[in-house]
Amino acid sequence: MAPPCEPIVILTTCPDEAVASRIARELVESGLAACVSRTGPVHSTYRWQGAIRDEPEVLLVIKSVTARYSELEMRLKSLHPYEVPEIIALRVASGSADYLAWLQGAVQ
Repeated sequence: MAPPCEPIVILTTCPDEAVASRIARELVESGLAACVSRTGPVHSTYRWQGAIRDEPEVLLVIKSVTARYSELEMRLKSLHPYEVPEIIALRVASGSADYLAWLQGAVQ
């Protein structure tokens, strides 16, 4: 099990900028994320319900800590319009000590 305040990066994609902006703001305002970066459009090619899809999306890069992951995942699912949203959490192996300290202090 990871230490309770280990920094993590969560990736998710959204159908458009409006949804991405709304989700990003909610996660930061609620204290579940220190920062959410939006990038896009990206194009995702994936299999869904037996068909190959190729869709434009906006990628969210969410910075948080392991102690808040479960709540963040639940909130993200409740805010997200996709039936099965991409939610992938990656542990941060290392980083700037100053940045990581800020990140931990910014997540409430």
